[in-house]
Amino acid sequence: MSLPKAAIERIIRGAGAERVSGDAVEELKDAVEDLAEEVASDSAKFADYADRNTVKKEDVDMAVQH
Repeated sequence: MSLPKAAIERIIRGAGAERVSGDAVEELKDAVEDLAEEVASDSAKFADYADRNTVKKEDVDMAVQH
């Protein structure tokens, strides 16, 4: 998975930063991708536990709270 760097930069600027280094964008991008992969994996496990092939919103909600 690869998130667009421009979207990550918009997130940082939206949080109040006036200037953002390329290294900061790359670091947050990597962190967000790692977190997203972990949540997705946990979501799939919750769906599997519920004997479903489809990951639903509640699976993601539980994974985020986990």
